[in-house]
Amino acid sequence: MMVAALYVERDGAYWNMPDVDAWDEQRDARLYNGPYPVVAHPPCQRWGKLWAGQPLWIKRTGERKIKGDDGGCFAAALAVVRQFGGVIEHPEQSHAWEHFGLRKPPRHGGWVAADYLGGGRFGWTCCVEQGRYGHHARKPTWLYAVDTARPELRWGKSEMRLDPEIVARIGIDRAKRRGEVAAKGGGVDSTPRIHTPAPFRDLLLALARTAQPFAAPGEHGRADPLSSAPVTFDDRVSHDGGISK
Repeated sequence: MMVAALYVERDGAYWNMPDVDAWDEQRDARLYNGPYPVVAHPPCQRWGKLWAGQPLWIKRTGERKIKGDDGGCFAAALAVVRQFGGVIEHPEQSHAWEHFGLRKPPRHGGWVAADYLGGGRFGWTCCVEQGRYGHHARKPTWLYAVDTARPELRWGKSEMRLDPEIVARIGIDRAKRRGEVAAKGGGVDSTPRIHTPAPFRDLLLALARTAQPFAAPGEHGRADPLSSAPVTFDDRVSHDGGISK
């Protein structure tokens, strides 16, 4: 089944994959209008913990960004995932959840209803660590899915992963303050921080491919495509821990 990958990088994890319609910045994923289910990675900079900008930059310039000022990307992603099915990926504690009235998922994992879409349909959300699927850091991530299966993932909160070289150079306390994600990349190279590991990409694509058109009870199709027994994707995604760039 073809899947549309929205807000992805040219030559990145989703580029030139079979049965994937990749939309980068040049194509402008806000214009996507179907017909395939989607995996959406809308920009998170204005929704995250540092939505106002880097503290040092704010201190120097007095300039603060506007929370949620992403050019309508998240709103567009939300609209198409509700229309065509699929999944949105965003960092844990994304302010987009509160802004769009979505219930926040528990940190320890598990799917919970995020919102009611009417006619018996729900959006569902969960928290899962990309570190369990190949990322160098834990990188807890929130998912929002509509009309898909509701699989059992590798739930749980794991221990902090600190680079031994970083710890040896600056000490354990400073390393903890900097955090796991900051250990790689930086400056103009944010790729190691924001890239999607191949196993996690494959998980999201597999999830989107379970999307089925909604049907009322008694009609052809499933009234609740998420009501079936839990699905385990561990045999359907790659386990090489490889990193896609």
